[in-house]
Amino acid sequence: MVDCPVKRPLRQFCHIDDPATWIKYQQKLCRNCRASCCSLAVEVRIDDLIDMGLADSFEADEPARLVARRLQKAGIIDHFNARSQIFTLARRAGDDCIFLDPESRRCTIYPRRPATCRNHPQVGPRPGYCAYQSRTG
Repeated sequence: MVDCPVKRPLRQFCHIDDPATWIKYQQKLCRNCRASCCSLAVEVRIDDLIDMGLADSFEADEPARLVARRLQKAGIIDHFNARSQIFTLARRAGDDCIFLDPESRRCTIYPRRPATCRNHPQVGPRPGYCAYQSRTG
């Protein structure tokens, strides 16, 4: 756990697994964050996979379970929910997204990142809040 940049009398730490400890999001926090949000499970749809270059537009017309099977074999997704048609991106052993550079802690597909990432923290476990952890902490 890392100290939060905002002083709080009752909570001293922001913890990724406990949204109650998260702080109110401010865009300037991203500049010095260790990309805590990239340790959350990332759910995507077929359109996101196409935008990310992981599927082509022809696959949008195929049964999603076939796309899921291919991407699971390739280690790109961990899970597919057939009912909701949602794919969950794979994560590394430390729970980091497979597209997060382990050294720089920056997204390797940032211009093509999925909607879930583009809309964070407006959507997620605690909308409007983030699990900020300082790079220097």
